[in-house]
Amino acid sequence: MARELPIGEYVSDGVDFMLDHAQGFFDGIAAGIEFVSGNITDLLQATPIWAVFAVLVGLGLWRVGWRFALFVLVALYVILGMELWEQTMDTLGLVLAATLVALGIGLPSGVAMAKSDIVAAVVRPILDFMQTLPAFVYLIPAVLFFGLGEVPGTIATVIFSMPPAVRLMNLGIRHVPVENVEAGRAFGCNGAQLLFKVELPLAMPSIMAGVNQTIMLALSMVVIASMIGAGGLGNTVLTGIQRLDVGLGFEGGLGVVILAIILDRLTQSFGGRSAAGGLLSRFKSLFSRNTAASTKG
Repeated sequence: MARELPIGEYVSDGVDFMLDHAQGFFDGIAAGIEFVSGNITDLLQATPIWAVFAVLVGLGLWRVGWRFALFVLVALYVILGMELWEQTMDTLGLVLAATLVALGIGLPSGVAMAKSDIVAAVVRPILDFMQTLPAFVYLIPAVLFFGLGEVPGTIATVIFSMPPAVRLMNLGIRHVPVENVEAGRAFGCNGAQLLFKVELPLAMPSIMAGVNQTIMLALSMVVIASMIGAGGLGNTVLTGIQRLDVGLGFEGGLGVVILAIILDRLTQSFGGRSAAGGLLSRFKSLFSRNTAASTKG
């Protein structure tokens, strides 16, 4: 007969111990997260609507192309027309704050994994655990340690969205061609110079793929995080579920989809050559064609 393993009791005892002896540590984390998230959200809410339109449409034109810029213009107008602008800015602030924290922790961890097989062997099962644990489970310790509100929502989002940044940073650096690394060493690069001048530039497509996936996972946590008071578009969807209001839930979901498409395409464009190049090179090519035509004429 199998012996009972009271794992749940051990976890509860561990949580109680941390609540009794490490509350100051968690308060410090909460203060830091609140500073980052609160300032980003306040900045987005204080920014005039026309300025947000101009920045996102301009980025779309520069990085992707005029068709995507037109899509961004129409999509933002749809959000404004649904009267979800304030909630969208709250969600964007939460996603940006969670992404910054996740990348601040995840990218150095990925570098450490790439430089040490021992670190990789230790961190890899932790990442597996973070990625396979159901997202709702993250809400329990977040509420216990940090209460309700935007801070625990951001922290749960960070934990859920960080693994791709770590994995793809590790993968990108490990896949840098050996000949490039040896060439850097031959030219006298030390460890830091080799990392920043050779390995990171060559690993940039993989790194940006990790950033992209981190943002997408953060957006996927929006509705779940709203259950502990994170607010934003997730709260709109949650309200629609509670009221069985299909229209309200669809509007909130559409806002999340629009935000996801915009952020996805913009971050993808930084992963390699810009599809737009973009804009300056197009003008140059157009000018050169006109000059060549006038010369022939």
